[in-house]
Amino acid sequence: TNTRSQAERWFRALLETRPDWLGAIAIHHGSLGRPLRAEVERRLRAGDLRAVVCTSSLDLGVDFTPVERVVQIGSPKGVARTLQRAGRSGHQPGATSRLLGVPTHALELVEFAAARDAITAADMETRPPLDRPLDVLVQHLVTIAAGEPFDPDAMRDEVRATHAYHRLTDEEWSWALDFLTRGGAALTAYPEYARLTLDDGRMAVSSERLTRRHRMTIGTITGASAMNVRFVRGKRLGSIEEAFINRLRPGDTFVMAGRVLRLERVRDMTAYVTRARGRAAVVPRWMGGRSPLSSRLAAAIRTRLEEARRGVYRDELETVRPLLELQAAWSRIPAPDELLIERTRSRHGHHTFVFSFAGRLANEGLATLVAYRLGQRSPRSLSVTANDYGFELLGREPLEVSEEEWRALFTPDTLVDDLLACLNATELARRRFRDIARVAGLVFPGFPGQGKTTRQLQASSDLFYDVFREYDPGNQLLSQARREVLERELEVSRLRETLELLTEQRIVPIETPRLTPLAFPLWADRMRAQMISSERWRDRVERMAAQLERAAATTTGAKR
Repeated sequence: TNTRSQAERWFRALLETRPDWLGAIAIHHGSLGRPLRAEVERRLRAGDLRAVVCTSSLDLGVDFTPVERVVQIGSPKGVARTLQRAGRSGHQPGATSRLLGVPTHALELVEFAAARDAITAADMETRPPLDRPLDVLVQHLVTIAAGEPFDPDAMRDEVRATHAYHRLTDEEWSWALDFLTRGGAALTAYPEYARLTLDDGRMAVSSERLTRRHRMTIGTITGASAMNVRFVRGKRLGSIEEAFINRLRPGDTFVMAGRVLRLERVRDMTAYVTRARGRAAVVPRWMGGRSPLSSRLAAAIRTRLEEARRGVYRDELETVRPLLELQAAWSRIPAPDELLIERTRSRHGHHTFVFSFAGRLANEGLATLVAYRLGQRSPRSLSVTANDYGFELLGREPLEVSEEEWRALFTPDTLVDDLLACLNATELARRRFRDIARVAGLVFPGFPGQGKTTRQLQASSDLFYDVFREYDPGNQLLSQARREVLERELEVSRLRETLELLTEQRIVPIETPRLTPLAFPLWADRMRAQMISSERWRDRVERMAAQLERAAATTTGAKR
């Protein structure tokens, strides 16, 4: 599965459907305790399990030769990711890797077919390398000094020999040493931030106490603060995000490790639970869920859709043919050089759907950017929704925009300035700085068994952020936070490429009498964001789907 929540749901669903498989199937994801995961891995290696419902946590450098087939639930959203997951089966010389794709909605059939085309053509995504992460550099220098004092000049040359730091400037290197020896311009008065000292031309950790604390915080993987989950009288099950537990009250039930658990109490960053009966329970949602569509897979999808537009339906697309033909009947299937813009009206207002096929993150940035630029021209209230295929703008009044105006809205000029203006850039950078502060060693998460809460850690990192902004605005960690917000959270490079492509495409605006197959998922995503109850959302979506099915039957009947 693509997410830990999805793994929990599928494991429970399999057991409810086939209770005789109890003990023959297992669950594995990164938030489960190490002993539980190790036991699943041991049984999988021994061939004792019929199936394991897992995330990519089971892919991390472990070979399981008994695995005959990988069943991928939902599109993996990338070509290389598809190939890597397929490789977990038949993992031995001469064996064949087999992957069965199980789409969670009809259009994912197109994604699976496109992924196979791209794999056959060896058209894989590239991984952009890290560019001078100074928080990691600061941590690395303390780690080296904790082992043995180092010569600054020799260490600088060694660091620059790596690709990530080959563009490291003398100014950045000097800043890192100054930050470690005196805390930079803002923290000079606090001796605990003078972590390194220069003695006989070599850098060393200033005290044994700092060395001990540093060794407890080595690592660059950050995430939401997690609570341990433990039986009241028994073993540890794993970890779960503090924000999720804080929404529960004692007596509430939730699902973890395939079990229905009842929350009894929370104490010292540990949630104590007991087994519960019944099926109704909340499934936790961990951070890091929905991956965006990669640019390579998006291009392969456009190629497959172009075949469908010309009436060519190969392999899986024959199954989804009725849906694509309905899209063509109610609107059109966009060609690779076309930008389809659908407009329709409902009781919620006037909808404008723009299908860029740029991936979720880029479409989120694109939707926010377009809404901001529209608002700059004339004040209006718009709600935005985005998915991998496009974005929706919803307002009370119809959006009357000419082709020339659309092109002006998509101009890459002033992209960064407009993004920073329409988003709360300061808050985004502050949030990114929290992780940077932890990696750089500014924030101590606490001793084992005495971890600090999310609120305490955020308060500490936010204080550093505010102090640096006021008294040390040239602090390189602030610059890194701003840079990472643009590249990682806003995907500004991909967004710029998307805007340049959109300005070259032929804009095709179409008025549709109802939601089309491409627009329906965007409508459903917006409804999910507005509704508290998942049951209410499901009922609403099913009613709309039934209404569209009836309209589709009328359309296909008239077509015949």
